[in-house]
Amino acid sequence: MLYDVTLTIDHSYAAASDRTRSILRLLPSNIPDQQVVRRRELIVAPRPDERRERVDFFGNAATIVVWHQPIEAVSLHLTALIERHAPEPPFDLSPPLADLRQDLAEVRSLAPSAPHHFAAASPLVAPSPAITDYARTCLAPGMTAMQAVEAIGRALNRDMTFDPDATDVDTTPEEAFANRHGVCQDFTHVMIAALRGIGVPAGYVSGFLRTYPPPGKPRLEGADAMHAWVRAWVGQETGWIEFDPTNDQYAGIDHITVGHGRDYDDVSPVRGALRTTGGQEASQAVDVIPLDTVTAV
Repeated sequence: MLYDVTLTIDHSYAAASDRTRSILRLLPSNIPDQQVVRRRELIVAPRPDERRERVDFFGNAATIVVWHQPIEAVSLHLTALIERHAPEPPFDLSPPLADLRQDLAEVRSLAPSAPHHFAAASPLVAPSPAITDYARTCLAPGMTAMQAVEAIGRALNRDMTFDPDATDVDTTPEEAFANRHGVCQDFTHVMIAALRGIGVPAGYVSGFLRTYPPPGKPRLEGADAMHAWVRAWVGQETGWIEFDPTNDQYAGIDHITVGHGRDYDDVSPVRGALRTTGGQEASQAVDVIPLDTVTAV
């Protein structure tokens, strides 16, 4: 499937900000056997005094922008043409969950995709006895590692309620879990904590999700959203799988990846520092438009 993706993020400040520096992780990249980026462009206004492009440790495209003079607002506009391949249905070759620890110990690599980076606490996901206890209630004797991932993802979808007003970017997984309300970031962080608690390495995927209007209703511009889901390592044979607990499904052709990390801290779309007074306002609009045919460009 070929998608035309557009993202606009606007920030405005009550007073002109000074010495603004940001790291932007908004540019999707090629992923073997998953997606091909035909075209991508990120326009930043006002034009920064410095701009550098780099790739971070986990392989995500990062754009570093700096303004030397005070600015009152920043607008980020991404356009991309992305070909997303339909993934094969997951086939379970993972070991029994009880044997996953041995599989993990046999991995002799610290490459960015190595599961060891995703097995312990990370900046935003700490060990949680309450979430680990919950994860254990989702398991059945003899489950494989992949079956455990699916069981926990489906349970969270059943037991938590999607609520855009319940949390913010600083809400911890334990808080979201205790309230059983949150957005995709919360569902993802809670599932990561649950999986790590039972010995399954797990990380965060940031990206875009194609959404569908109600039957008979027109599609609204800007109705799509940046999204998050879980990446879990289920053994050397199967490797990494991706599950979306917010929507109770494996990540598929409607999921477009921007970045991978241990949690949101590694892949936050906009991160930086500025000096200002008063508050600030932010807005975001995303369009993920499927194109009828995949054609050369």
